[in-house]
Amino acid sequence: MPHNIAVLTSGGDAPGMNAAIRAVVRSALHRGWKVIGIASGFAGLLSGEFRGLTRGDVSGIIDKGGTFLRSARSAAFLEEEAQAQAVATLRAHQITGLIVIGGNGSQAGALALAKRAFPVVGIGATIDNDVFGTDLAIGVDTALNIALEAIDRIKVTAASHQRVFLVEVMGRDSGYLALVSGIAGGAELIVIPEFEDDSARMADQLLGAYQRGHAHAIAVVAEGARYDADAFSKHLSADPKYTRIDTRVTKLGHVQRGGAPGVVDRLLASRLGVAACDCFARGEHGVLVGMAAGRVAVTALSTVVSSKKMLDQELIRLSGELAD
Repeated sequence: MPHNIAVLTSGGDAPGMNAAIRAVVRSALHRGWKVIGIASGFAGLLSGEFRGLTRGDVSGIIDKGGTFLRSARSAAFLEEEAQAQAVATLRAHQITGLIVIGGNGSQAGALALAKRAFPVVGIGATIDNDVFGTDLAIGVDTALNIALEAIDRIKVTAASHQRVFLVEVMGRDSGYLALVSGIAGGAELIVIPEFEDDSARMADQLLGAYQRGHAHAIAVVAEGARYDADAFSKHLSADPKYTRIDTRVTKLGHVQRGGAPGVVDRLLASRLGVAACDCFARGEHGVLVGMAAGRVAVTALSTVVSSKKMLDQELIRLSGELAD
């Protein structure tokens, strides 16, 4: 069955989004379908920012960070009237299926369209790695490597000046980036929102590192933790017990979302882009394509949006043991 497929990227950009767009376009064209690119996410869908995409349009973008279709958040799309308008616009352009590349908010938007009987397939792309239905979202591996490189560099300065560095990483309400980069970076302390420890006990853990002979220490802190880097630093400076701890705060911020995607994200994005087209080819939609145990997995968008992805408890246990 011939298709006119549209693709958009929404929410925060993630390394590998361009690779996913490229895979969607080339897989669709290989099947004899037409592909429409929608600029600026759901906002562009509402305003009609449509353009046809060819193989040449996506040539040379697999190694580029960000998204050449651009991304935006749209408060208007939360309204039912706007969702009905979006479906009408898609149908007016004779589009028979939409692929949405983005995180949880983007997949909620995809579900809203699916509930209006429009065929949609989602692809999880967010450095937060909090999308249910996929072990790894597009962008996560690259963001982890960027965070790890920063932690390794900061450790050099921490050792030179015998300081504690509180390195804050992104992730919104998810501690995945902090947990994994902290384990890989050999952090003395990892602070995540999923496992909020007592502030005094966390401070004692850093102090204990000094008492065991460490000349410096690294704490990796998730931005969504109750004691983020600023709050934890304030706690340390306010208690005379920790006066020997010379603390500095480094917030990695949006640098984690930039840069060229690594091999893991390029391959993941390529597999999921093709898998999304496979779904349409077999008449399956209203789903998100992801990876589970190394294989492509398909999960209903209703389940994706209504479920919370939990951190691996084994990783949490591992972080505690290795920090002792």
